[in-house]
Amino acid sequence: MQVSNKWASMLVVIIGTFMAILDGSIVNVALPKIMAVMSASPDEIQWILTSYMLTMGVVMPISGYLGDVYGTKKIYLLSLASFTIGSAICGIAWNLNSLIIARVLQGLGGGIMTPISMAIIYRTFDRSEMGMALGIWGIASMAAPAIGPTLGGYLVEYSNWRLIFLLNLPIGIINLFLGMYLLRESVLVATRRFDFIGIISATVGFASLLYALSSAPEKGWGSLEIIALLILAFFSLIVLVINELNHTEPILDLRLFKNPVFAMSSVVGSVLAIGLFGVLFLIPLFLQTLSGLSAMQVGLVLMPMAIASGFTMPISGFLFDRIGARPLVVSGLLVVSATTYWLSGLTLTTPLGILSVFLALRGVGMGLSMMPANTVGMNTVPPPLVNRASALSNLIRQVAAAFGVAIFSTIMQQRQVFHFHNYAESLQLQTPTAHKVMSGLQSHMISIGASSDQANAAANGALITMLQKQSMASAINDCLLVAVFILLIGIIPSLFLVTKKAPPPS
Repeated sequence: MQVSNKWASMLVVIIGTFMAILDGSIVNVALPKIMAVMSASPDEIQWILTSYMLTMGVVMPISGYLGDVYGTKKIYLLSLASFTIGSAICGIAWNLNSLIIARVLQGLGGGIMTPISMAIIYRTFDRSEMGMALGIWGIASMAAPAIGPTLGGYLVEYSNWRLIFLLNLPIGIINLFLGMYLLRESVLVATRRFDFIGIISATVGFASLLYALSSAPEKGWGSLEIIALLILAFFSLIVLVINELNHTEPILDLRLFKNPVFAMSSVVGSVLAIGLFGVLFLIPLFLQTLSGLSAMQVGLVLMPMAIASGFTMPISGFLFDRIGARPLVVSGLLVVSATTYWLSGLTLTTPLGILSVFLALRGVGMGLSMMPANTVGMNTVPPPLVNRASALSNLIRQVAAAFGVAIFSTIMQQRQVFHFHNYAESLQLQTPTAHKVMSGLQSHMISIGASSDQANAAANGALITMLQKQSMASAINDCLLVAVFILLIGIIPSLFLVTKKAPPPS
């Protein structure tokens, strides 16, 4: 007999969502080990990350269509099976190419699971309890990116990097059986016109855009490859927009943006995605590169943020069902902005305990604002359009997160050069400060047996290293100030997040 308990269904989709999002961050810390084992270059090894991210972005637009035509339960189980099989192949990969292909298989499943999971929740719970439901489901999306580095670092340091993928195998198999018995199938929607142009233009457009965003900081925004990709993305997405607005059954229903609450919800969700993933990119970089922490130690510093956001999201959902989205989103954005501003003053001597406290406070703000911002828009969508609305909102956040990381990476590189030159000019060798630093370094080198020439060269090298570290720290702080500005701008559209009932199906 099939069980229809809605909270049991929630457990199934939380597990799948957590696995899909976790595998976007857990692999990062294993890249140096995999590179050594598989004799890969840095450019080649990056495809382990890029293939997963690109595939997720490409398949998200069609997830709504697949859920409508074949049923959300069937598509969820198929995507979970794809992810699990891909994880198993990753775990036994015999060379880099097999690992990348397996990551594509993972991405196929992961990119569909997240929007389909949200759609399942909307078809399982009443709108009056949607805040609490999505608050609990959202724990996975908030906690997974922060837990990934800790778990991945532990497995790489104390066990085997292959376990990063093989751990998904038993969990995925158990979740498949749970899904078969606990999930209910949705009502199928018959389609009369297949949106072939929409699928092609969305695939080319978003693949080009996401690859350009991920590669631009390294290759340069002015490189011929990046410019070509951005031009291809621009024209493909123009074709997509024109086609979708004129197609009777579009793969991405852009007409949903005529709904002002859904549109403002998408804007605020994008701002929060930039804020979340921007800090998850910048703070680990600061701690690993400048403070010398291991990946696992960085994960432990980030862990309080994950716990705080996970604890706050159900509370935020409970309050959302009673007072609406606007007060929660505005107050959450203010907390996130204030704590991000504090983070912009990080120095190489900032105590890690204090840093963890402020990250935890930031997690409270994220937990308070992210779920209501996403839910209030989805609640205004008619039930027949839930699958496609979920695909659209998840895709927008995916692109926003990639855009945020690309922009912060670019700003950081440019500001690091700027600060290095400024520090180098201000610290002339004739100044008392520079003379004191150089003399101290030279004396130390001579005391351990170095010659005068060796001591002088070593002192100059050490001074340059100090300037590089300080300039990078200042550049990261500049990026965090930009993040504060973006977050504060997000308060404006959040004022329009008024609670409205979904219109009746047309």
